[in-house]
Formats: sequence, structure tokens, C-alpha cells
Amino acid sequence: MLDNNQLLRFTTAGSVDDGKSTLIGRLLYDSKSIFEDQLQSIENTSKKKGHEGVDLALFTDGLRDEREQGITIDVAYRYFTTPKRKFIIADTPGHIQYTRNMVTGASTANVATILIDARHGVIEQTKRHAFIASLLQIPHVIVCINKMDLVDFSEDVYNEIVSQFEEISSKMLVKDVRFIPMSALLGDNVVHKSENMPWFQGAPMLHTLETMHISSDTNKVDARFPVQTVLRPQREGYIDYRGYAGRMASGVLRKGDEITVMPSGFTSKIRTIGTYDGEIEEAFAPMSVSITLEDDIDISRGDMIVRSNNKPEALQDIEVMLCWLNNRAAQPRTKYTIKHTSNEQKAMIKEVVYKIDINSLDRNKEDKDLQMNDISKVKIRTTKPLMVDSYRENRTTGSIILVDDTSNETVAAGMVV
Repeated sequence: MLDNNQLLRFTTAGSVDDGKSTLIGRLLYDSKSIFEDQLQSIENTSKKKGHEGVDLALFTDGLRDEREQGITIDVAYRYFTTPKRKFIIADTPGHIQYTRNMVTGASTANVATILIDARHGVIEQTKRHAFIASLLQIPHVIVCINKMDLVDFSEDVYNEIVSQFEEISSKMLVKDVRFIPMSALLGDNVVHKSENMPWFQGAPMLHTLETMHISSDTNKVDARFPVQTVLRPQREGYIDYRGYAGRMASGVLRKGDEITVMPSGFTSKIRTIGTYDGEIEEAFAPMSVSITLEDDIDISRGDMIVRSNNKPEALQDIEVMLCWLNNRAAQPRTKYTIKHTSNEQKAMIKEVVYKIDINSLDRNKEDKDLQMNDISKVKIRTTKPLMVDSYRENRTTGSIILVDDTSNETVAAGMVV
């Protein structure tokens, strides 16, 4: 039964010491999602540190050097399951210099949870994280107003912070915003409803996550099938078999559909759709399948099979919103490897159109240097066409990464405008 549960990915973001790790620890602890040996290890570590009870933050601060410094310095992933849903949590750092880590953690998220310290209200980092959630088109945002116990569970404080956040979110493309007052340390409104805040009529965080409707977030209209490999098994019964294996990026493909292979433009019809368990009538995202066609067409890794009446753009000049992830600044006219679905090409940044000041949301057209954590709109030129949709319409075919050829490091992540 659990294997059929719908998977929800969510990321946590907030300023330093807003209680992100404690919130996730409380979520795992109160939902009984901790193995006994893990719990014993955390209890022992908590005692060594002199804590009276269990230090909930240690459930996500898994690296020893993080614990020694007392901070979370990387994206920590946690997995847990309830009877209603499976979850993947990405706990991202709160420091300004680790903005790139939030981009990494939030890139595949269905929900962004943004923590706000009730004592401090909306601050610069809150605006930064709300903007990134908007930029990455995360469809749902839960604003967790934490540490309500330190402001005497005041409804007035809660209402003031809600008003502050609504003022900034109205300028961004954040569709579904929900607010929950809580105390992660004490457990109020995390898994169980708080008795200290009877004025709050909403559901606690876990119930909100379990019941949130996310199936409509996927693109079911644009059929996109990036080819990962060509299958030519040389054994009895398969001598003439030529299948194209990959993972459905979006939409639905059915047997008999008229398709076009891009970028070549060759057309054919789908003969069969195969899986490990046998043939099926239709494939939809995110299924991994093998497709055979009625015609023998030259297709290789990086090509894309789409419906003939619904094609993406094949572009060599692409405008993207780029987040620079590398310690070294971008070098003008440097060649990078661009990765888009299963396609890899050489590319270069032709022009930096503008950089965004995340604190004020102003566009700076004068500063053209891309430093770590900078978010900017750029024009990229590739050696061969990429089959792209806008990121707003399709998060899979609208995203790219740039890799430095000399160091093999991922230097930037981008969203097609």
C-alpha cells in the first residue's frame, strides 16, 4: 500500500536559527518516523552536548563537521512515510552565502516551507527565499511562523507577520500561500494541533502536507520524451527490435500516436510502449519506458520524441534566469557543457542582460559580473539546438545546468524564460 502513496517533495528555508532543523526533527519525532538506533544515537549525542532532552536539530545535521560548528552547511535530505503520503525533505542552510544551496534543494520541490522567527518578523532572508520560491515556480508555499512560545502565542504578532509577508508575496508569482503559527521546539501545530493557540483555526503542518493537492502541478498537456539510450538487444526474438528508452518528462504518449522526432523533424507513429513488466497502452510522467516506432528513423541520445501537433521550440539562442553556483566568477566567452534533459551540448554565455538585487527586486543592467549566488537573466548560445519549453510551463524541459569542462563542476542552474 505504501508503494502506491503519492510522493511530495518539500524544502525548508529560513534565516539562521529560525529553527528549520528543529522543525524537521519535531516532524520526524512526533510522526514516529525515526528508527530506534537513530533515536538512540541522537539521544547519546544530545547528552554529550549537555542537553536535557533530545536535540531535535540533530536529526538533519548529519555531518560531523556541521555538528561541531553548530550550523547546517549543506542540503540535508530526509525521507519519511505516513499512512497517507511519502515525503522527501530538503533542509537548506539559512546563511546568505548559501543561497545556491536553496536553489538546489528547491529545484524539484512541490512545496516550499519558509520559516520566520516570530520575534523578528519578515527580514531580508525571508524576501530572498520567497523570491527564489517564486523564481523556481514552486506552486505551494507554507509560511511557518515559528517560536510563537517566545511571543506568548500572540495572535497580534501572527497577524502582523502575515500582513508583512502578503505585502512581498503580492509582487511575486506565488500562487498558494498558507500560514501556520507554531513552536517547533514544543511541538505546537507541527504534527498535533496546538492547545496554546485556540485562535488559529487551520490545520497543523503535517496534516496540511498530507492533504495538499499536488497532482495538478505536473504538465499533462505537453508530451515530452527525451531519449536516453537506443536499445538493440541481439538475442533470439529481439533481432529486429529497436527501442528508444527514457523517462517521460511530461504529458502522455499512447500507442498509435503520431510523433515527431526533434531536432531532425522525422515523423512516425508509436508501435509499442514497453516496461520491465511488459507492454502498456500509454505512458505518462514520470514513467521510464521503451518506445518502438513504425518506421526506422535515425534517433540517438539527446533527441526528443513529441506529439506532431505539439512541439517544443528548438533553439540555439536561449534566454534563461541563471543562478551562479560556483566559487569562481563566470568568465566571458568561456565554453561550458550545457545539460538539458538527456541532451549535452557545448555552450557559452553571450550576454548578461541584468542581475537581480534580491533584497529590493531591482534589475541592475550595469553590473555584468556573475559571482556565486548571483541570479541574473542571460543569453546562452549552444552549438546545436535544444528542445525547450519555458520553465513556467514545464519544469523538466525548461531547466538547464552548466558544467565547467576543466573541473567538471556544476557552475550554474538555469530556468528558460
